[in-house]
Amino acid sequence: MIFILDVGYEKNAISEAKKLGIPVVGIVDSNNSPEKIDYVIPGNDDSIRAVKLYCESVSAAVMEAKTAGMGLSAKSDDFVEEATAE
Repeated sequence: MIFILDVGYEKNAISEAKKLGIPVVGIVDSNNSPEKIDYVIPGNDDSIRAVKLYCESVSAAVMEAKTAGMGLSAKSDDFVEEATAE
């Protein structure tokens, strides 16, 4: 599965994922088409705060899923590296 924050900008990644049969989860803003996205999440992809929320939520869900079957506990601080805005 691939997670796309800006489906309008990452058209090549979406096309490659489709060719390889990889499911695509994407944040779809009102100015983009959800046509090639398998799992649409309607939302704002222009706001830094919104993008941070999406990334933190997806990261937490992935870590929870990875550790659920192993009987481990994960702290988000141990696994998330924050990127600085330029």
